[in-house]
Amino acid sequence: MRKFDFDVTPNVRPVLDKDFRPAVLCRRAFLDDVDKSGTGVPVKIALERGEGVISTFKTRVFDETHEKSESNFFFIERLVKSLLWGRGGWKLTFGGPSAIGDYLKEVYSESGSRSFDAFAMRRVYENPFVVEATDIDLVPDACGKTEPVGRHFDGCRIGFDAGGSDRKVSAVVDGEPVFSEEVVWHPKINEDPDYHYREILEAMKSAASHMPRVDAIGVSAAGIYVNNCVRMASLFVKVPDELFEKKVKNIFRNIASEMGEVPLEVANDGDVTALAGAMDIDDTNVMGIAMGTSEAGGYVDDNGNITGALNEFAFMPVDNALNAALHEWSGDIGCGAKYFSQDAVIRLAPAAGIELDDTHTPAEKLKTVQQLHSAGGAGAKKIFESIGVYLGYAIADYSDFYDIRHILILGRVTSGEGGSLIRENALKVLDAEFPELSAKIKLHLPDESSRRVGQSIAAAGLPHIG
Repeated sequence: MRKFDFDVTPNVRPVLDKDFRPAVLCRRAFLDDVDKSGTGVPVKIALERGEGVISTFKTRVFDETHEKSESNFFFIERLVKSLLWGRGGWKLTFGGPSAIGDYLKEVYSESGSRSFDAFAMRRVYENPFVVEATDIDLVPDACGKTEPVGRHFDGCRIGFDAGGSDRKVSAVVDGEPVFSEEVVWHPKINEDPDYHYREILEAMKSAASHMPRVDAIGVSAAGIYVNNCVRMASLFVKVPDELFEKKVKNIFRNIASEMGEVPLEVANDGDVTALAGAMDIDDTNVMGIAMGTSEAGGYVDDNGNITGALNEFAFMPVDNALNAALHEWSGDIGCGAKYFSQDAVIRLAPAAGIELDDTHTPAEKLKTVQQLHSAGGAGAKKIFESIGVYLGYAIADYSDFYDIRHILILGRVTSGEGGSLIRENALKVLDAEFPELSAKIKLHLPDESSRRVGQSIAAAGLPHIG
């Protein structure tokens, strides 16, 4: 990464991570200095995704002659990374200083530091990823659309939540759950997609056995899905590319066909989290954050709709420390997946004085820490406190890109007493650093049952029947 001169110290530090440098504070410090310099120049960024949908973002950087202009590159690279994974797109149009445009072309090339991100966008949108640098006046304006969320609960429905550590399924009849179960599985370490197919089908049949018929299937799953097809998902990270195309891409369509050609709707689990929250709260501008095997995000806008944006918070940078946690899959550092997931718990365990059994699965390691916390373990408590501090700064970070009134946190990491600690410490950060957000945003932690199986129930309402 290029030089960055805005190393900030948070007022509230994670007790187990003294080096944490919140991305939001770095970004705001940079912009404050740009404004004070009196030499700021405008920047406009446009991202185009499927069906001509375009999102834009305007900001400012130092003039190229300013002594701190070298920091422009880091600032824009981190900003573009957040925009890409928050909004998505196969074409990036940059309007601003030409040197920054050239830099973005370099880092998003096949050999560049962000080649993973470029490849991911290509896979998601089935178009080569393009970076175009042009005059700011030639950058296209926003052009978007939203889609009605689920909330369809007529008939006999199956809701399936494909987590990375456990799979949850619910049978829902006319809006009332009549059966739910949670089963441990290991999708992220299995190379054979037949394993995934068998496990998912078994869950579907288990739910179907508790209803007179199946009218529709809704799926909540970590990853990116377009037209009910799998485009990118950590659930299938070990599956070879040739098998992915043959057996994974249409896995949910094939299962719906085997269940009787019933209507199907597949959505990112973060979007389903937001949907569940919007339904419970009966309000809009709701963000969902699911903390499980990874971090998933979702958002319901002021019209009560989802926007088609990626909302893949797992890949959005939240920590600008030079020694920030490495996200092994993407090869980047400081990304949400290592701060709001079971990996975050495992990563912080040594600093908390907790030694975990290397033979255990990540889910088992998380359970061990949660049991230690329930038993009064001080080290385990510090882990959840630290994640809560991370979350407080991440909420402020996300607020620069989303208009948020409510945040709902779900997932295995929030189970038990740890969830309350996470919420409590996030609120401390908002009170201390971002009082305007503390007054605006309500942070919700559902009851234990909803935290575990609420997504599968909400998923059941995704498809429209007839």
